[in-house]
Amino acid sequence: MNQLFAYGLGFVRQDHLGTLDVWFAHLACGGAAPALEKVLATNRKSIVTPISGAFGEKIKAALGASADALAPLLDERGSASPVAVTLLEDGPIEDIESAYLKLHLISARLKQPNTMNLDGLFGVLPTLAWTNLSPMRPQDVPAANMRERLRGRSLQVRLVDKIPPLTDYLVPTGVRIGDASRIRLGAYLGEGTTVMHEGFVNFNAGAIGPGMVEGRISQGVVVGAHSDLGGSASIMGTLSGGGTVRVSIGDECLIGANAGTGISLGNRCTIEAGLYITASTPVSVFDAEGARIGEVKARDLSGRDDMLFIRNGLTGGIECRTNRSKVELNAALHAHN
Repeated sequence: MNQLFAYGLGFVRQDHLGTLDVWFAHLACGGAAPALEKVLATNRKSIVTPISGAFGEKIKAALGASADALAPLLDERGSASPVAVTLLEDGPIEDIESAYLKLHLISARLKQPNTMNLDGLFGVLPTLAWTNLSPMRPQDVPAANMRERLRGRSLQVRLVDKIPPLTDYLVPTGVRIGDASRIRLGAYLGEGTTVMHEGFVNFNAGAIGPGMVEGRISQGVVVGAHSDLGGSASIMGTLSGGGTVRVSIGDECLIGANAGTGISLGNRCTIEAGLYITASTPVSVFDAEGARIGEVKARDLSGRDDMLFIRNGLTGGIECRTNRSKVELNAALHAHN
């Protein structure tokens, strides 16, 4: 039997047009549970199988003692639709169920950003209205609003988007989130990560943790441990403006308030508040003794360690000097998440 790439057991919500979303109660990558993988084995790249009858009994037997925790999922008397979603390989996404499985894998810390093929994601996911009742097609909102008003209640539409908020599906351990609507499913939040109210983390992006996020982590961006993204700071992603170049931020870095970068930073780097570095930004480079050694495009410095980017207060020119200090997070803010 070929080893599966990943699989999940969960509930699918559907309407007359097809699948709306999938919530997974059990997730795993290939090799984690051979007995269960044998039951889920398939020759297709991806398959969605209803959990019922003999198939459901085989899953219960393969899960052993852990089946008790999944009893509601495996109980055929429920009104929801339990399914097993199985991926044989990490190929392009071809269905909604596979899309939700891959997004769950990242947010559950089973896969890090940029380690899976997410091609096709936007093509298969429908745009939905995410309400206080359930996700629904935007065209179904007026009728749902009418039903709720007749019952003396209000329908609350929180967002209209393809990807829902992370915390509607799972809550990572050891994190704090100021505004859950700003963290999308498929975001990676490591232990000790604090995302304040102005922070935003896209899907297939995240912070290894511990760390402080008060700015924007765009798609494809990964921020290293013990780094601080200041208020309204921004890191250029790959969905717009960043092309195909993935930007990463190393450990013990500080991107100041209203600052940003379109190049990668190594470890122990700082960008002063209000300064945005793009790949084509001309930068004067100084050696460890403070002597100017030349001018380069910022892209030539991408990924290096111990850089301090500042703007010269007299000339307005952007300088890169040796960073002689590392970022130290407030331990009290992150130790008790």
